[in-house]
Amino acid sequence: MEKQEIFEKIKAALAEDFDIEEEKLVPEAKLYEDLELDSIDAVDLIVKLKSFLPRNIDPEVFKAVRTLQDVVDAIYNLIHSTESK
Repeated sequence: MEKQEIFEKIKAALAEDFDIEEEKLVPEAKLYEDLELDSIDAVDLIVKLKSFLPRNIDPEVFKAVRTLQDVVDAIYNLIHSTESK
């Protein structure tokens, strides 16, 4: 799965499940400041993303995530680190 496809899935989840306007869903959007997600929302998003990940998500991976692009990159790295094993 490529980064653009991951971004589109995250964007769709945020728009549908969190009622965030699509024009706000850009790679540089800050999760907490721009998208107004809180820690509960972040957990809900991770649960939603598990459906297209090859393995469980280590919460440590997401501690440094601040923007939508950071989420895309973290998921991309998880997917591709699994494929190379």
